[in-house]
Amino acid sequence: MRKLNAHTPANGGLHKQKGVNLIELMIVVVIIGIIASIAYPSYTNQIQQTRRADCAGALVSLSGAMERHFTVTGSYLGAGPGGTPSGTPTIFAGTCPVDGSTPTYNLTIAAGTTVSTYLLQAAPIGPQADDKCGTLTFSNRGLKDVVGADAGVTRDECW
Repeated sequence: MRKLNAHTPANGGLHKQKGVNLIELMIVVVIIGIIASIAYPSYTNQIQQTRRADCAGALVSLSGAMERHFTVTGSYLGAGPGGTPSGTPTIFAGTCPVDGSTPTYNLTIAAGTTVSTYLLQAAPIGPQADDKCGTLTFSNRGLKDVVGADAGVTRDECW
């Protein structure tokens, strides 16, 4: 009687390997890790840009609300809490996004608002707090700016 070897099939041919060995699996894991390390920062950057753009649009909409307030009252004063000239607006949502989902910016009417001028601000909070652009501003003359942006970041990059 012939003794069968565990490494050779009964027909005497070579044993074919089935499945994936550990080295192949580790190569796949390393490739996925490299792709993820490149893709994730790009993804988070795109998310921050989208949130910033959404809030920039909300600042322009708040500006429209300020203009309506001026048309009705003849002054930009009184659009803040309790009829004050600054603070969280009472004539518009106080955070971005305005749909009530997780806030990423606080909208405020800056101190120094007068009868004929205003400066609106959007300060990043929560998941947007580390945004490179800092606080977005928008004036009654349509001037857009950033305050507290990282070094080398321009207004045009943020708006």
